[in-house]
Amino acid sequence: MVEKISIETPVQFSDPLPEAVDVAIIGGGVIGIFASLYLARAGKKVCVLEKGRISAEQSSRNWGWIRQHERDEAEVPIAMEALRLWKEADSEVGGATGFVNTPINYLASSEKERAGLEGWMAIAEKYGVNSVRLSKKQIADLFGGLSNSQWVGGTSTLDDARAEPWEAIPAIARLAHQQGVTIIENCAARSLEIAAGQVAGLHTEQGLVKCQQVVLAAGAWSLLFARKHGISFPQLSVNLTAMQTAPMQNFTEHNSADEDFAIRRRNDGGYTLAVCDGNDFFIGPDAFRNFFKYVPLLKESWDHTYLNPMAPKNFPDAWTTKRSWADDETTPFERCRVLEPAPNMKYVRKAISAFEKRFPTLGKPQILDSWAGMVDAMPDVVPLIDTISALPGLVVATGFSGHGFGFGPGAAMIVRDLILGNKPTHDISRFRYTRFSDGSPMLLGPAL
Repeated sequence: MVEKISIETPVQFSDPLPEAVDVAIIGGGVIGIFASLYLARAGKKVCVLEKGRISAEQSSRNWGWIRQHERDEAEVPIAMEALRLWKEADSEVGGATGFVNTPINYLASSEKERAGLEGWMAIAEKYGVNSVRLSKKQIADLFGGLSNSQWVGGTSTLDDARAEPWEAIPAIARLAHQQGVTIIENCAARSLEIAAGQVAGLHTEQGLVKCQQVVLAAGAWSLLFARKHGISFPQLSVNLTAMQTAPMQNFTEHNSADEDFAIRRRNDGGYTLAVCDGNDFFIGPDAFRNFFKYVPLLKESWDHTYLNPMAPKNFPDAWTTKRSWADDETTPFERCRVLEPAPNMKYVRKAISAFEKRFPTLGKPQILDSWAGMVDAMPDVVPLIDTISALPGLVVATGFSGHGFGFGPGAAMIVRDLILGNKPTHDISRFRYTRFSDGSPMLLGPAL
């Protein structure tokens, strides 16, 4: 049985620290690992530094959706490419990612919700996404007649997909390793070496690796690392809970979500369940610093955000987490090798209740395990993917707001192009670094 990735997971990658590389990547999640693969194929010598375990944080704690459906318009072309790249990568690793093409459905319990979902169909039609409207009867048929038929309609993208987060990125990491990428787990990046105003290397807990380009793809930790070098962006993190059922009757292969509840078929015969209307937020210094940037988002999400007065010890925005350190000093990244927040059992109970309500003939699902992950978020719910003009040689890819797993390979291709000095094949102006300081309004993307 495959188990979730944690600090207890044995180290798989322990290459020696090279003296020099072309590109050092901070973070062994979906973005960092795919970017390392694509850069190696472009002829670059690449090293991935992971403070804990490959994919141990949000890249393995998400729902496993590979989604074009209902995305922000700027993300749609990239998500379309990502879907193709996921399929190609899964073929290269012999199916080890668990990739399965299956529709993703958004279901509406009211006419108002349905109208909101159907508004996205104009974007689908513009980009040629294979999306359709769902009638009440079609939705009932999706669940074999076993639902309570509460949904009045919805939308679906028929060629979306899923993969298994506990397996997918480690499988791609093995592929990247085979193709020459150096990967070092249990090795934190501490700070950049800067010479003549640009990147010249990366200090790690094992020493200095010389390089002229660094990719910062550290998820919830990205801001803490960047701010040490005077680079700031309004990233915060929210804690989301999910759970795994025991194997059960296969009453739907689809990935589906409504206003309150989400479900995904797992390749082990169970389902991943989650609530869509509940998350935990830990208040810390960054929350105060970035409060006004988040006002538009808070107006939409206030009713399902639970505020905690402080983060657990050693979390990125905990009150006691150090914000500065010397290159030879133990850092916050070493004090918390894997960010493993506790699941909120209130949301576990709520998801079980939602399942029972929606599928009354199936009864209460048996929950084998539950977990939580810290989702790196931006106030407009789209990521930051950009070079940093004030610090040449640094590329930042973070703040994927819970959408990064499915989006990852496409975002990694953008990172590759930025590192190579090529113009990205997609318009990435929506993801630019300067949008947080040039007076641009915070235009919210879809939260789910």
